[in-house]
Amino acid sequence: MNRPDPVSFTEALRFWLKLGFISFGGPAGQIAIMHTELVERRRWISENRFLHALNYCMLLPGPEAQQLATYIGWLMHRGWGGIVAGALFVLPSLFILIALSWIYLVFGDVPVVAGLFYGIKPAVTALVLHAAHRIGTRALKNRWMWGIAAASFVAIFAFDTPFPAIVAAAGLIGWLGSKRWPQVFALGGGHGGAIKGYGPALIDDDTPTPEHAKFNTGRLVRVLAVGLVLWLLGMGALVVWQGWDATLAQMGWFFTKAALLTFGGAYAVLPYVYQGAVETFQWLSGPQMIDGLALGETTPGPLIMVVAFVGFVGGWNQAVLGPDALFAGAALAATVVTFFTFLPSFVFILAGGPLVEATHGKLGFTAPLSAITAAVVGVILNLALFFAYHVWWPQGFEGAFDAMSAAITVAAAVALFRFKTGVLPLLGVCAAAGLAFTLLR
Repeated sequence: MNRPDPVSFTEALRFWLKLGFISFGGPAGQIAIMHTELVERRRWISENRFLHALNYCMLLPGPEAQQLATYIGWLMHRGWGGIVAGALFVLPSLFILIALSWIYLVFGDVPVVAGLFYGIKPAVTALVLHAAHRIGTRALKNRWMWGIAAASFVAIFAFDTPFPAIVAAAGLIGWLGSKRWPQVFALGGGHGGAIKGYGPALIDDDTPTPEHAKFNTGRLVRVLAVGLVLWLLGMGALVVWQGWDATLAQMGWFFTKAALLTFGGAYAVLPYVYQGAVETFQWLSGPQMIDGLALGETTPGPLIMVVAFVGFVGGWNQAVLGPDALFAGAALAATVVTFFTFLPSFVFILAGGPLVEATHGKLGFTAPLSAITAAVVGVILNLALFFAYHVWWPQGFEGAFDAMSAAITVAAAVALFRFKTGVLPLLGVCAAAGLAFTLLR
């Protein structure tokens, strides 16, 4: 089997655009799509190089699937290749979510729409639980990894430990463990078992690192400087326009912190976003936050794009451009939130990529990632319980137990675990069940 022909920038752009519209299924589904397309079918990158890049993205705060697309785009076509790949992974879902968020706010009280969401919310709870299982089956390969996952669950559930502290502790355990018990932590981040061969790849295991992907101090400084200038321009414009205490500036600052301080993908960042957006700033309500996650599950792109829904609803509720321009203000808020959430991801990849390319096969780099992945399993399980509580007891434990929501959750879990049902068919059936129950009640 021959090595694939070089890929032009235009051909890659067409693929990244297509990926932006078909990347359903959350981080696991999106990574699986990229693996199928880039490793197995097109052979643009080898299995080892793909997993090595993914391990780095798992270490970073932010959406690992979007960062992985950015990384591969950068490796293939320099900085602009990474920017195009990462941006096209996000933009389709931004436009779709703005449209769906408007429909939700304008027609959300209509019984048909309310009934659909009544069925979707329990399904989302099952999807989060399934995500914990999917990652766990890959990451929890021995008792050490099970212990790390259990400890992270107890830490966040019982002691409300900040997630960055959990990640730091897991990474330290992995690093120390690689020195003492290397065979335990040599799992490559938990994203695959035996490495399979699909034929020679364009970027193969033995392919020399491209010149632009080699570490250069001057290039690192330039990337960091450009990222900082873009952030300062964006934040400065919002502060000068409306002031530091205005909603848009506070959104920009909050989601910058969310992008920098939260690890483990969308499922891990959601409790942090919930705490800030719902409880601290009161941009939206708790039920609206769960509705936003349901919308995020039904659209392509990274699940963390639920932040666009948070921005849209917050901008609408706060009337950031006045009561006569609710849609324009909400759309602007969604765009602001998306910009500040994803800007750090581009900087992390374009600045850190050359360092990562120099670490192939080094256990000191991969072992902390294996431990961090195990810790994420415990955090996602905690998130599943968080959603189950809000769906099954809408008014809290002092209120009534919603037996129908619990039944839909159980049925959705059976469909996912036993019958391997896809995300969109599952959400469609659960939405129909919720609608039927609401109209007949």
